[in-house]
Amino acid sequence: MRLMTQLLRFAALAGVITIIPGYAKAAKYLELGGVPCVTPPPEHCGDANCPGSLVIEQGSATEMKTGRKFFLDYPCDLGRGEKVTFILSLHGAGSYGNWQRHYFPIMDYAQKYRLVIATPNAPTQVWTAADDEYLQNIVNLVNDQVGKKNIKAFWLVGHSQGGMTSNRLVRTDFFKQRVDGWLSLSGGRLGPTPPIPASFFAAVQGNPPGGAGRAAAKGGAAKGPPAGIPGAPQGLPDATFSFIFETGEHELGEKSIPDESPWAAKLGCSARVRKPDVIDTKAGYVYDGTRQDPGSDAWGRLPRPGTAEVFEYPKCKDGRLVADVVRIGKGHTEGLEPHVTEQLVKLMLSAKK
Repeated sequence: MRLMTQLLRFAALAGVITIIPGYAKAAKYLELGGVPCVTPPPEHCGDANCPGSLVIEQGSATEMKTGRKFFLDYPCDLGRGEKVTFILSLHGAGSYGNWQRHYFPIMDYAQKYRLVIATPNAPTQVWTAADDEYLQNIVNLVNDQVGKKNIKAFWLVGHSQGGMTSNRLVRTDFFKQRVDGWLSLSGGRLGPTPPIPASFFAAVQGNPPGGAGRAAAKGGAAKGPPAGIPGAPQGLPDATFSFIFETGEHELGEKSIPDESPWAAKLGCSARVRKPDVIDTKAGYVYDGTRQDPGSDAWGRLPRPGTAEVFEYPKCKDGRLVADVVRIGKGHTEGLEPHVTEQLVKLMLSAKK
């Protein structure tokens, strides 16, 4: 009987030993926000004809304090204690989080470059200070689950009014002590920029700028920005961070971005230099299908391949980065192509905290 008992105990112990490695393997990788990581990322458009029903999806992660949804993309083999770059990516006015994910598709590079990307949604489709708690809670959630010490850098990314909102956020107490960089996707430059051409507002026709999701209004050309969009902050922020400005050539009215950058001067950077062009043979995922009849070059046409010019202000203090990127022949709403998207990711990662 004693021998039988010992055998049973040994068998049970062997079973535990067998189970534990399997459990350890399953628990080896992090699952963030209760969102299982899958490849390709969830709610991902195909290479062409991304349906409108898909780009208005709200995401599978939930910010528990407000109950609002958002997207959370991260490497499927994210290890505990692994160092990552965290990005909060804001859509433009009139748009949606999933349209933003495909307009600037860094989710395609989360695995390769070890990125954690949160893409939220504004219920009114226009960001205001009323959304700040929601955004702060998302940042705290990622910090808590990844571990603040494991976040190498935290970047704000914003398209159009999402960029203007990023400009406002970096001036708030919560964000200015956390943000390491801001990538403005046609969302304003910290420095002089040619005025937006009138054809841009003609395509908007009274609707807020910033992406797909609203039916085009009929009527005459608008003479300026639509009503209801909060204005961009004036002057330079007090905080110190890296800054990249990306824009379509046609948004500049066929003029060039000035060499001058007050932000580069603030960071003690050297004179701007041109880097190799980025050439894409593949189009981006999305465009604004609601404003193509009539459309305008400044607002944006259909997605297509293209070339981007890259300018950098080198030797900034403390390893910071300041750069301008101009997509030739493009406007405000053509989704970014894969190579220029990856180049922007590389620029972000090249900056030091």
